Amino acid sequence: MASSPQSPQPQAPAQDALEISRQSRILAALSKKVIDLDELRMLAAQGVPDGAGVRSTVWKLLLCYLPNDRALWEQELAKKRSQYEAFKDEFLSNTVGGNTAIRGPEGHSGGNAEHVQNGSLDRSEIAQDEHPLSLGKTKEWNQFVEYSEMIEQVDRDVKRTHPDMHFFCGDSSFAKSNQESLKNILIIFAKLNAGIRYVQGMNEILAPLFFVFRNDPDYKNANFAEADSFFCFVELLSGLRDNFCQKLDNSAVGIQGTLSKLMQLLRKYDGELQHHLEIRTEVNPQFYAFRWITLLLTQEFNFADTIHIWDTLLTDPDGPQETLLRICCAMLILVRKRLLAGDFTSNLKLLQSYPPTNIGHLLYVANKLQ
Repeated sequence: MASSPQSPQPQAPAQDALEISRQSRILAALSKKVIDLDELRMLAAQGVPDGAGVRSTVWKLLLCYLPNDRALWEQELAKKRSQYEAFKDEFLSNTVGGNTAIRGPEGHSGGNAEHVQNGSLDRSEIAQDEHPLSLGKTKEWNQFVEYSEMIEQVDRDVKRTHPDMHFFCGDSSFAKSNQESLKNILIIFAKLNAGIRYVQGMNEILAPLFFVFRNDPDYKNANFAEADSFFCFVELLSGLRDNFCQKLDNSAVGIQGTLSKLMQLLRKYDGELQHHLEIRTEVNPQFYAFRWITLLLTQEFNFADTIHIWDTLLTDPDGPQETLLRICCAMLILVRKRLLAGDFTSNLKLLQSYPPTNIGHLLYVANKLQ
């Protein structure tokens, strides 16, 4: 399971030199008037050095939030951040008591006000034919109930996001502010994407983006982390949305199709292991890889390692899925000896609680599977 970022371990001189070299190359790539995205992807795939203070900028470029022409950055950021504020005005508002008020699915209220007080409508605000005890339940009431349930689910999940990290959890005003930003993003996303809305686990995918952007060394960028995270979250999910669409679960493009692709990849590179897992011990990838794939490995490694994995995941211009499948396949190959010696119970336990591993080596093996 994910844990708080660990302190950097002492590095050998050769490693220090390599880190400094990678850092200088990335800084040089970012300093160009027009950034070569192919070059940046190649450099970022090897990992973005933590000390460079540029991961936020790199991720925004990889997710096409920032244009590669630096001269357009200020204008583009101002436009997107203003657009996000408009979304907040349209879809979110605050009551006097500080509770979030739900507006209609199109972002505006109907004939009856829909102010939420402690999660429920005041009796006087509900028309007779919209009251839950009325025989004629209307579309508006059903929509209100659905959105109330969705917001309650978002609130529960956000409060469970990395409970071991003070950045996300705790009684500090900073943690509570970060939680509020996560909730705002997820609710606005759900209202703008009615076909998917909110699916449990989206908070875990949003968390690394918000963490990186909120910790941008540039104070102004850090203050706009919520808006920047929203648009990058939308872009990231655009390449993964079929995995979250329940109607597509059993189709070739849904999560079952994605799990099948993982097994096909494993069969190609290690047929013996694939046969042992799927046929001999009957360990269905649904039991372990469903979480790996839908949550982009955010629950399998500590948070610092997850960030480094995402440096590589985000470099694929066609979206993270193919790179993600290679990393998942490499995870299986790296523990093949234990899997081949194991039965259903031991293998399932191993894969549902993946052991600590050298992330650099994992990514190296995954890269060889292209």
